[in-house]
Parts: sequence; structure tokens; C-alpha cells
Amino acid sequence: MSRRPDPVSFAQRLREREPLVGYWIALNDPAATERLAGLGYDYLGVDGQHGVMHQPGWQAAMLAVDARGGSAGIIRVPSPDPVAIGVALDTGARGVVVPMIETPEQALAVVRACRHHPAGTRSLAGPVRAELRLGSVPAEIDDQIACIVMIETAAALENLDAICATAGLDAVYVGPADLSAALGARWFGDPRAADALEAALVRVTDAARAAGIACGIHVLDGDSAAERLTEGFTFATVSSDITHLQEAAARHLAAATAHLAA
Repeated sequence: MSRRPDPVSFAQRLREREPLVGYWIALNDPAATERLAGLGYDYLGVDGQHGVMHQPGWQAAMLAVDARGGSAGIIRVPSPDPVAIGVALDTGARGVVVPMIETPEQALAVVRACRHHPAGTRSLAGPVRAELRLGSVPAEIDDQIACIVMIETAAALENLDAICATAGLDAVYVGPADLSAALGARWFGDPRAADALEAALVRVTDAARAAGIACGIHVLDGDSAAERLTEGFTFATVSSDITHLQEAAARHLAAATAHLAA
């Protein structure tokens, strides 16, 4: 990438709808995460919902990301539970992604879980890891934290404008697999739901733009990320470490054994 990512300004750049490109971490391997954190992605998203990494691994992942001093580390928590959100942020994560949000009331509860008094309900972490990266002044900490909720269901689409208008929300983020299922797909990529999905994505980008917040999507590859960024999304997350590990291994195996099948 031609620009150097800056973890300190990540939340502000997200709020300003600057185009950002991230990468997805599903494996619980800090050494691999550290190498990926040096490639130049604006952020690395750690999957605490569907990946193999759960709470004990979140801290190690954030340490690995910060070791390279470039990408911002964010965590997808398993649910809107304020306790899980607080634990993720206490690791020093610079943002959370919260799945399966369907109403503005749920979105507001998430925002409040990300913010300290008087804006929210988050407990001040004190002398643990978050303070080392984000300081000890609650309002200044809050300015550096990105609050992102996922749009993945029919109910979320129905309440989309109200969700996007939630005070303090920084971004909405499309989970295309779950959203496809909500629109009638039997599997991700089912052509029968393709048109409905594309129409829904336009609705999401339009609603986010009207509300003045960022709008992201998970994609399968870099080419798709580039395409989505030209369509109105302001950030895109590329594939995952576990997916690329399997793809690379399969490609090398095919090359190594091609002459055996001749």
C-alpha cells in the first residue's frame, strides 16, 4: 500500500469515511498475526465470534498486532453482551464489531457499552493494557474507540435507517453470508439471492452515507474489496488467514503433483 496505516487515528479516519482496507484473523496464532500486522493493512479484525480464538486469545492477538506499530487491532465480539465488549476493549483493541444487531435500541446499548460515563456504561479499565495504548482520560479513550455494528438480518434491513442514525455509532458492517441467508440464499453465493443481496447493499451504503457514518463489508479477495470501495463502502475486510492458508497449500500441492496425473 502507498500509505502507512496509523492505529492511533484509526477511529477518526473511520468516522471521516476514509477508504480503509483490513484483513480478518480467525486463527489463534499470535506469530502469524504479528507477520500479517506488518503488511500495511489499515486494521486487522480478530474473530471472537466464529474463529477458533476466544477470550484468552484476544489479548495475545492485540499484543501481536501492536508489535508492528501499523495496523489497528479490532475484535468481533460473540454477541452484544456489554461484558464481552468491555473485555475486548480492555485488551487495547481500537474498536469492536458487534454481530446480529437488529434494532436501534440494540445499537444504542452497544454504543453505550463502548463509552464511559456520561456517554455510556463502560467501566474504566485502570492500569491494564488499554491504558498503555489509549490513556486514562475516559473521554480521550472514547475518541479512539470505533463502535461498529453488523447488518446481517431482515430485521436489521427493516430498521436500517434508525440503526444508522444511532447517536455515537461509528459504522455499520455487512456480513454478506448471513445477509444472503436472510434474503433467501441456501448457501453463500447462491445465485437466486444475488440480485436481492446487491439491492440490499445499495440500501446499506445509501443509509450510511445519509447518516454520515462509515460502512463496511467482508469480501473474499482484494479485487472484490477494490470493487466494493468504488460502490460506496468506506472500508472492506479481506478474506481470512485460515482461508488463505488452505488456498495456498492447495495451490502448491496441485503444482507439485500435476506431473503425476499426466
